Amino acid sequence: MIPILLQNPDKLEIRLREIPAEPGIYFMRDNRGEILYIGKSKKLRTRVRSYFQDTHLLSGRISLMVQQVADIEFIVTDTEAEALALEANLIKQNQPHFNVLLKDDKRYPYVCITWSEDYPRIFITRKRRLNNVKDRYYGPYVDSHLLRQTLQWIQRIFPLRQRPRPLFKDRPCLNYDIGRCPGVCQSLISPQDYQKTLQKIAMVFQGRTEELVNRLESQMNQLAGELNFEQAGVLRDQIKGLQSLTSNQKVTLADETISRDAIALAMDNNYYAIQLFQIRAGRLVGRLGFFAERETGKPSEVLQKVLEEHYLQVEDVEIPNEILVQDELPEPEILLEWLTERKGKRVTLTIPQRQSKAELLEMVQRNAEYELERTQRQAERSLQSLEDLSDLLNLPKVPKRLEGYDISHIQGSDAVASQVVFIDGVSSPQDYRHYLIKNPNVRAGHSDDFASLAEVITRRFRNTREPTQADFPDLIMIDGGKGQLSSVVKVLEEMNILQHLSVISLAKQREEVFLPGESEPLPSDPEQPGLQLLRRLRDEAHRFAVTFHRQQRLKKSRRSYLDEIPGLGFERQKQLLAHFHSIDYIREASIEQLKAVSGIGPQLARDIYLYFHNTSS
Repeated sequence: MIPILLQNPDKLEIRLREIPAEPGIYFMRDNRGEILYIGKSKKLRTRVRSYFQDTHLLSGRISLMVQQVADIEFIVTDTEAEALALEANLIKQNQPHFNVLLKDDKRYPYVCITWSEDYPRIFITRKRRLNNVKDRYYGPYVDSHLLRQTLQWIQRIFPLRQRPRPLFKDRPCLNYDIGRCPGVCQSLISPQDYQKTLQKIAMVFQGRTEELVNRLESQMNQLAGELNFEQAGVLRDQIKGLQSLTSNQKVTLADETISRDAIALAMDNNYYAIQLFQIRAGRLVGRLGFFAERETGKPSEVLQKVLEEHYLQVEDVEIPNEILVQDELPEPEILLEWLTERKGKRVTLTIPQRQSKAELLEMVQRNAEYELERTQRQAERSLQSLEDLSDLLNLPKVPKRLEGYDISHIQGSDAVASQVVFIDGVSSPQDYRHYLIKNPNVRAGHSDDFASLAEVITRRFRNTREPTQADFPDLIMIDGGKGQLSSVVKVLEEMNILQHLSVISLAKQREEVFLPGESEPLPSDPEQPGLQLLRRLRDEAHRFAVTFHRQQRLKKSRRSYLDEIPGLGFERQKQLLAHFHSIDYIREASIEQLKAVSGIGPQLARDIYLYFHNTSS
C-alpha cells in the first residue's frame, strides 16, 4: 500500500513542488490507486496546495478526502476552458466518490433520445445511462407530469413508432394507416428520414420550438408554391400542434428575442436545492432541478458546478446569450470563455439588481425554496417512519437500507422470487433483483416457499457477507409467517452472518410482525408509521414478484408447443420467436421461410412445418 501523503510531510512537499503553476486538471488517488477526486484550476500548484494548508477550514467531505490522498497526478492544458471541459468529461467517465455533485440525482426525470440506434427511441428516464456517447439526455425536468404531457402531445404531432415490438410479421399495424407511425417495423421509412423527424423533436426539448415553427412554416410555403398541398397540409398540422404546445406558457417576457438562463438556489442545514429556468424567445421553455449536499461547498461554488455540468450535457445551439446568477461565481471567466468558444458568440454572466431580470431571478429562487420545503417534508415523513420502525423492532440504529423478499408461483409452477430495496424509506428500483427458483423439488404440483426463500437468501448473500459493504441491508423483511422466517434464519446462521443482520417477517392476513425465535407476533398498531412502511415494502415485493412470475408464464406459454418438436432446443426456439414474434406466425410459415431463420436447417424446417400441419411425408 502507498502511504498517505499527510503522514509523510516530506514526500507531500516534494510532490506539491512538482506540480506546475499552469492551468489543468488534477487527480487525487488513494493508497489503492483509486481516483478520489478530480478538479480543475487555472493555477494547479496553488489549488492543490490549498487542500493541505489550514485543513481545519475544509468542509467535512473534503477533509475526509484529503485524509485518504496517497498520490496526486495532473494534466496541463493550454487554457482554463480546456481544463473545464476535460474535468467534466473525466468525472463523467470515472465517477469519483468525492465529486458527488456531478452524479445523477433520481429526484427528477430526463428525456432520452437514443441516437446510437438506426431508428432512435425517445423515452423518459430517471437515470442517465452513459453507455453510448451518441445518446442524448435532456433535463432533469422538475415537473414530471408536464413532461409526460409534452411527450404524449409530441407523439400526436409527429409520426413516431408506437410499439416497442411489431404487432405483425409482414405488415404494419393500424397506427401506420392512421398516420401515427411511419412504418418503422417494416422499414417503410429510411433511418435517415426517421432521424430527421427526431431532430425536430429534439429542438422542442432544446427550447428551440419557435425556431422549429419558423422552419416548418418556410417549408410549408415552399411546398404550397410547388402545389404539393398534401405535404404542406401535414406541416400545417404540425405547426398548429407546436403552437398549442407552447400557448399555455405561464411566464412570458415582452422581448421575444430574449435567450437567457436564470439559476438560483435555496439551502437548509443539509442540502442545496437548485433551480434553472430556461427562457427562449421570451418564453419559459424549461425548468430544471438539481440537489446537492451542503458539504459540497459554498453556494457560489455549487452554482458554478451545476452550470458546468449542465452546459457540458447540452449542444452548442442550446447555450443562451445571457446567464443570470444569484451570487458571484468563484471562476466566472473560465465558464464564460468556455461557453463563448462553444457558442461562437459572446455569452454574458449577470447578477441582476433591479427590474425584470431581478424579478425573474427572485421567482427562480422562490421555486427553489418550494422544492426544498417539499423535499424536507418527504424526508421528515420517511425519517419518522424509520425511527418508529427502529423503536418497534428495537434496532441498534435507524435503518437506512431495507430489503423485502417474496415468492410467487401457481402450485409450484414457474416459481420466482423478488428482492426490493428501500433506501431512507424510499424505493430504489435500480437495486431491485428477481430470481428464478432453481430447486428441482419446486415444480408444478409441488410448492415449497421455505426452500425457495432459503435458496434466494443463499444466492443473495453468497458474495456479500461483510456489514461494511455498501449493499449490506440494515433490515430484511420476509413476506410470510413464522415458517418462512425460520427457513431464512437457518440459512443465515449457516452462513455465519445472522449476527450482522436484523430479520423479520410480515404475515399478510393480520399484518403481524414476527421476530426470530418468537412464537407470538410483535405487539403493534396497524396505523403506526413504522408498520405502514413495512407494508409498503411488503406490497412492493409482492408486486415485483407477481409481475416477474407472469412474464415467465407468458414465455413458457409461447414455447409450450415448440418444446414438443424433436431437435428444436432452447436456443433455436429463441431464434424462431425473435424472427416470427409469435407461435401463430411460426405455424403459418412455409418451409422456405423457416429455413431463412439462423440455425434452422432444411430438415429441421421440414420437421417444424410437419408438426404444425400434421402432414405425412
